[in-house]
Amino acid sequence: MKRVKPATAWARAIGRSLESITRSNLRAGARAARFGLDTQRERSKPPPGEGDWIPGIAMSAAGARRYRLYRPPAMQSGERLPLMVMLHGCGQDAKGFAQSTRMNRVAARERFLVLYPEQDRLANAQGCWNWFDARGGRAAAEAQLIMKAIEQVCLLYAVDRARIAVAGLSAGASMAALLVTRHPDRFRALVMHSGVPPGSADSATTALAAMRGRRVAAALPTTTAAASWPPLLVIHGGRDRTVAPGNAHAAVRVWAEAAGAAAEPARSMKRGKRHPMQVTQFRAAGSAVATLVEVPELAHAWSGGAARHPYGDALGPDASRMAWSFASMQFR
Repeated sequence: MKRVKPATAWARAIGRSLESITRSNLRAGARAARFGLDTQRERSKPPPGEGDWIPGIAMSAAGARRYRLYRPPAMQSGERLPLMVMLHGCGQDAKGFAQSTRMNRVAARERFLVLYPEQDRLANAQGCWNWFDARGGRAAAEAQLIMKAIEQVCLLYAVDRARIAVAGLSAGASMAALLVTRHPDRFRALVMHSGVPPGSADSATTALAAMRGRRVAAALPTTTAAASWPPLLVIHGGRDRTVAPGNAHAAVRVWAEAAGAAAEPARSMKRGKRHPMQVTQFRAAGSAVATLVEVPELAHAWSGGAARHPYGDALGPDASRMAWSFASMQFR
């Protein structure tokens, strides 16, 4: 029998190990590639329901952001529709937010367009809008990108520029408020769901303190607020452990003080088997400047959202219908 030298046997063993590792890595890579393709295909599929799910991208000197536009079915020639801008929260994307809020169903029934800007994970690993980063400039840059998306949609599709509203959840709510404070002439209504009011933070550290209710929002300039800021609807859960409910009171207080509005007595309401809510309106000169909807049994989730999706509570009052009803009143 031929004797194999130890060095040769060791080299062959190393070679076999390398071949095995290579084959294993190739199989893992193929699986990862298939998973990536499957994920991309799933993300590109439109949410269930009638209507068009149109992809787009907005670009500026600050970078680029993807968006999706929902267009209801059977649009007529020459028809111009209102636009609802929907800003998702952390851990969400455009499609997930559309499915969770079911806003497209409302849009199909009531006939309006819905724009879903999407945060880039390279800009924020958790998918949060950087509403708080005033010092670093990311807040202003992202606000500019979202405004670019709105302008692009207005140019390409049949949007009624006089009827645009913006709504958001959590970080999306805070970014929505930032948009309105910077561009009050572009929006007729603002809906903040479980968010932090403007003027509460300027960095990641102060944002965390504000979310926990440990910072007071700065007052808005009273010289312009009463005349030009659009009405505000705030929806917040009493069991929210992510964004302290005190932020809801701070938001309506900032709006009310800027316009010299006074609070009316709170009204308790309950619809069917959904969670009860308390509604407080703040009026100035007979007009509602801000409306606060408190849902004591709601946590950090879109009220009335799809239960099978993250950050949705199907037992809460329907926030999507409330948001559209509030916006449509301002459009009239």
